[in-house]
Amino acid sequence: MYRARDQVENEAWLAKLEQAADRLSLGTEARSRAKDLFLSTVPEKDRSKPAVIAASLYAGALIAGDERSQGDVADAVGVARLTIQQRWKSLLEEAGLRPPGW
Repeated sequence: MYRARDQVENEAWLAKLEQAADRLSLGTEARSRAKDLFLSTVPEKDRSKPAVIAASLYAGALIAGDERSQGDVADAVGVARLTIQQRWKSLLEEAGLRPPGW
C-alpha cells in the first residue's frame, strides 16, 4: 500500500511509466497494477527508479495476463533486460505478493 503523497511526489516517474506502457500497448489493468507496484515499492534514490518502473511494468503485465517479454519492457523503459530479471520477483515480494516458482 502507498500514500497519496507518494503519488504526488512521483508524478514525473509515473508519467515515464505511462509512456513506457504506451510503447508496450499495455491495457488498463496492467497499467494500474504496474502503478500500484511502483508506488508500493518506490525507492528513495532517483537512479533506482527506472529499474523499479521496468520491473513494475513487467510484473503488472504478468499479473494482468497482458504479458510482455523482459526484453520488450527493458527496451520501452531504457534499462537492461537483466535489470528486470533481477528485480521483478523481489518487487512482488516487497509488495506483499507471492511470485511464481518458475
